[in-house]
Amino acid sequence: MSTSCCPSSPSDSPAAEIDIDDLARLCKALSHPARVQLLRHLINHGECYFGSLADVLPLAPSTISQHVTILKEAGLIEGSSDVQRVCYCVNRERLQALKRMIGVL
Repeated sequence: MSTSCCPSSPSDSPAAEIDIDDLARLCKALSHPARVQLLRHLINHGECYFGSLADVLPLAPSTISQHVTILKEAGLIEGSSDVQRVCYCVNRERLQALKRMIGVL
């Protein structure tokens, strides 16, 4: 008789439908505290110009830009150009997808 502390999950469970590579990409994008703070700032404040984002953390603007790029590549934030400034906001659909993926783990 085999005893296990973890019952096996059926293959048709929602967790089996998760794109593991996509989940890993999103987790990697959130693996740095600065990126988590930037995302939380955008969640709480709505859209924000880059200059305002650079004021969120005590980091050089070039470092903030690198973090923003990683969040954009993961699809967690979006940017739109306004003449000479870029306005960023949270991609709510992508954030909801992340929540669903984590919720079924």
